[in-house]
Amino acid sequence: MPARHKEQHRLESISWLRAAVLGANDGIVSTASLVTGVASAHTAHGSVVLTAVAGLVAGAMSMATGEYVSVSSQADTEKAALAQEKAELNADPSREHRELAAIYV
Repeated sequence: MPARHKEQHRLESISWLRAAVLGANDGIVSTASLVTGVASAHTAHGSVVLTAVAGLVAGAMSMATGEYVSVSSQADTEKAALAQEKAELNADPSREHRELAAIYV
């Protein structure tokens, strides 16, 4: 039997890079804007540095919280879909087998 050819596309596994680039860009722009605003008020050097650090910490906490909520929501959605499929399989197995066969056709 000949070896089966497996397609390898990087588009499906590259979404983490897009998220990382967008997240880093957002963090840089928002922190730079915050520091620029404080520095333009002619405040002391220490206040500008403190503002930068506070902005970085706040941004990191915001991104972490957002990612946690996103991953939790995705997991909940997947669990609900799996429960629905299990219920449908228990209720009408032949229909589910036909549905699966149709997907592969």
